[in-house]
Amino acid sequence: MNKVILMGRLTRDPEVRYSQGESATAVARYTLAVDRRFNRNNEDNSADFIQCVAFGRAGEFAEKYFRKGTKVLVTGRIQTGSYTNRDGVKVYTTDVVVEDQEFAESKNSNAGNDGGYTGGRASQPQEAGDGFMNIPDGIDEELPFN
Repeated sequence: MNKVILMGRLTRDPEVRYSQGESATAVARYTLAVDRRFNRNNEDNSADFIQCVAFGRAGEFAEKYFRKGTKVLVTGRIQTGSYTNRDGVKVYTTDVVVEDQEFAESKNSNAGNDGGYTGGRASQPQEAGDGFMNIPDGIDEELPFN
C-alpha cells in the first residue's frame, strides 16, 4: 500500500501550469514544511520539506485558495522518478501525488501568515478563549428543542 498523510504549511504560493491539448489540465506544485515530531540533534525548528503535485480540480483548488503559510492536510501517494538534466546528470525525484487536500486551520488562526481560505460564512460567531462559541443571552427561546 502506498499512502501518505501530511500536515504542514506551504513554503510559497503554489506554482500552477496547464497541460497542452484539447482539455488543459491544471498541474499545481507546492512544497509543504512538515514539522518533525522527534528530532535527533535537539533542534528546535526541524522540518522536512515535501514536494507535492496536484492534478486537475485539486490543482485548480490549490491555485485559487492556497497561499504561502497556509496550513493544509494532504493525503496522497509517493511517486519516484528520474530525468537527465541539460548537463547530462541523472536527477532523481520524489513527489507526493495529491489525492485529497484540505485546510488544517481556520483563516482567523492563520491571519498572521497571509494565507488560507476556509470557505464558510462571513458572519460566524466569535470563539471564546477556551475554544467554545459564545452563545448570546436569551437565545433559549429561539432553539427548536428543549
